[in-house]
Amino acid sequence: MNPYNTNPPPSRPWWKTTPALLGLLALVALLGAVSLMLGFLVMITAMVAVWVLPPWRWYAKLGATFGVFFLLLFGAGMSGQLDDDQAGKPEARSGGADDAKAGTTSSPTTASAPELADHTGKALDEAEKDARAAGFMPSHHDASAEDRSIIMRSMWTACFRKADATTKSVAFAAVRTGEPCPTKGGGPLPWPTMPDLVGDTYSTAVEELDRAGIDLDSVTLDDVYLDIEAPSAEEAAEEGDEWRVCFQRPDEASEVTSTTTVHLDLGRWTESDLVQECPPKKNTTYKIPANDPDHHDSDDSDGNGHRGRSFVRR
Repeated sequence: MNPYNTNPPPSRPWWKTTPALLGLLALVALLGAVSLMLGFLVMITAMVAVWVLPPWRWYAKLGATFGVFFLLLFGAGMSGQLDDDQAGKPEARSGGADDAKAGTTSSPTTASAPELADHTGKALDEAEKDARAAGFMPSHHDASAEDRSIIMRSMWTACFRKADATTKSVAFAAVRTGEPCPTKGGGPLPWPTMPDLVGDTYSTAVEELDRAGIDLDSVTLDDVYLDIEAPSAEEAAEEGDEWRVCFQRPDEASEVTSTTTVHLDLGRWTESDLVQECPPKKNTTYKIPANDPDHHDSDDSDGNGHRGRSFVRR
């Protein structure tokens, strides 16, 4: 072996070098300003590259991982400024064409600005984009009393606005998508409350939930007997007058938010069933007593082989 080997070490491929990786991180911010979804995809690619490609120490890789996430947020925040620039370009082109024909220069005070439309119920990012196109500088804040910070505007919905024609500014009050708007700015979120459904048929329960403003997709169904399978929503709807609500969660008058799951425990019976009422507790009894493993002939058998019933009809 030659101890004086002066051959240079093999060079790394360019796409594994530190400058190439830093360029990929910068691309996250640039693409995030153009398209949040595209920036997110590049962010995932950059995170994988940070941990696989460069011979960095673990703490450097961890710092770069957090850094690429903040670069995406920075790029998304820059998108508002990009929208402002794009909103002014069509008006400048239009004004230049008119001036060329008329031989005069236009004035911002004489140019007709688009009317600011109603954005209630619209995604906050779209509402702000339309406001910029109309010549207004938008701002935003939480419409509820919780005073939350708004980061991802596409995940918030505009409830109210306050426009100032003198300063050409408009302030939007918004809530997270799926939340109800308060009756006034800074008020509590008016979540629907749970009605009392115990004893109702499934058909009636569905109508009451819909009337209360509760999303039926948040409802899950279960059975109350040990020997009866829980129905699906489609199965319960087909025979909605035979299934009845025995227990419910949450309780009556409880708030039902966007994260609340409504549980309805159902029992089923018809006019021909011996048992036509709910058990005292869920999963403690059998709808058909003969299905009970502890069921046996009673001492007062009638002699014809008929079994005595351990479940009394009430």
